[in-house]
Amino acid sequence: MCSCLKQSTATRLSESSHQFVSLYIIFRCLEAMAASFHHDPEFFKDFIIPNYILRPDAEVESVPYVPNCPVLVFINSRSGGQLGGSLLSTYRSLLNEKQVFDLGEEAPDEVLRRIFLNLEKLKLNGDEIAVDIQKKLRLIVAGGDGTAGWLLGVVCDLKLSHPPPIATVPLGTGNNLPFAFGWGKRNPGTDPNSVVSFLDQVLKAKEMKIDNWHILMRMRAPTEGSLDPIAPLELPHSLHAFHRVTEGEDNVEGCLTFRGGFWNYFSMGMDAQVSYAFHSERKLHPEKFKNQLVNQSTYAKIGSTWFFAPLFHPSSMNIAQMAKVEIMKCHGDWKPLHIPHGIRSIVCLNLPSFSGGFNPWGTPNNRKRRDRDLTPPYVDDGLLEVVGFRDAWHGLVLLAPKGHGTRLAQAHRIRFEFQKGAADHTYMRMDGEPWKQPLPANESVVVEISHLGQVNMLATHNCRSKSVNDPSTPSRHDEDSEEEDFEEDSTQSGEEFRKFGAAATFKIPDEIDISHLS
Repeated sequence: MCSCLKQSTATRLSESSHQFVSLYIIFRCLEAMAASFHHDPEFFKDFIIPNYILRPDAEVESVPYVPNCPVLVFINSRSGGQLGGSLLSTYRSLLNEKQVFDLGEEAPDEVLRRIFLNLEKLKLNGDEIAVDIQKKLRLIVAGGDGTAGWLLGVVCDLKLSHPPPIATVPLGTGNNLPFAFGWGKRNPGTDPNSVVSFLDQVLKAKEMKIDNWHILMRMRAPTEGSLDPIAPLELPHSLHAFHRVTEGEDNVEGCLTFRGGFWNYFSMGMDAQVSYAFHSERKLHPEKFKNQLVNQSTYAKIGSTWFFAPLFHPSSMNIAQMAKVEIMKCHGDWKPLHIPHGIRSIVCLNLPSFSGGFNPWGTPNNRKRRDRDLTPPYVDDGLLEVVGFRDAWHGLVLLAPKGHGTRLAQAHRIRFEFQKGAADHTYMRMDGEPWKQPLPANESVVVEISHLGQVNMLATHNCRSKSVNDPSTPSRHDEDSEEEDFEEDSTQSGEEFRKFGAAATFKIPDEIDISHLS
């Protein structure tokens, strides 16, 4: 009995000592993490904006320093599982919390309009600090491609005299925009060291202009039924992608007109169908989509259906069977674009990053550049790269070092006219946001994409995006892998378009959960 008691006591003492050691190790680790965050308070002076700049009702204060890189930070706190909220807390703890905004609480158009109106008022009163801050201001947006596109649209629509350049933090699933400009495609760390590292990159980043694109979709109003774009789970519109144009704007009598814009890509066909299926599943079961790894594996599982395209995507929905396509490369000169019969998906690219970082256009070799008048995919040349894919087997070519899709054309404008009765619907996608588009049986639907202008982005110095005006961009390129030659070139014409619509097109409807802006 005594020996058993001694043994039991010894066991409990051993367990207690193990627990103590474990707690001690945890404590030391936390202590080490705290100690590892060494930051010079002077560092943050480059970024912090005084209260009176951010709040019109605040009293003008004497500021002993002028920030060299003042930033406004917009975070979708519901992106990236729990990462968005954690990132929001870290930024607010390091900067002035009033310069860090939760997009779930306040829309960016309201924030920017308020701050820029205040800056103008202060400048009229002779405030030199306001002048300097407006000149040096940079924006940071953390979220998916949809969130980044929301902010880009707002900045375009505000028509600012000095629009601030934008850096993107990858918090979504695809993260094509951040990847194209060197900010990575994996969800970032949310600890202070990671945020300090990102701010340092923003301080050193270069500005790049990129093209933005306007899209107009017009169809005859049906006698019955709705032709509104159907976002996953029957939402009224495709998130912020399209806005129903009201009377007197770009409308035509007897027609339904929708208007939107994009910066990365517009696609239609089976790739958009896969994306639509993924978003629908995420809407139905949000609890299953809590981190980037799970999201990407689920997307891959759904995308595997594209390997069996004939079963899930009948040939009647191939692009050539559904639509007549015209392009314009020179002003006023529309030309028909031949689409090979087997193309199930067509992508109009602005940036060299699609579907998680692939570059479907690649770099045309010297012969292709000479014979077909093709160029590398510059982000500011006023041209879209138009690429086609037959199925997932065809898409696997992108895994090769110099792989690319079927290069169809480069165009300044592009028009799709869907044949009457060819199909009752198709799938479309812009910058990661998919929708199912009904097509009327007795009327044609026209989708037209045109160059609208440019917006300023922030990019790291080794990013993959290239400017046609950058002297450091190579003028000659290595020859890439050979592929079949397909026709033809591109073309487009002129109708004046107004804007994306900060107050309308890019206003997220109240009923939309912004956590799904992937």
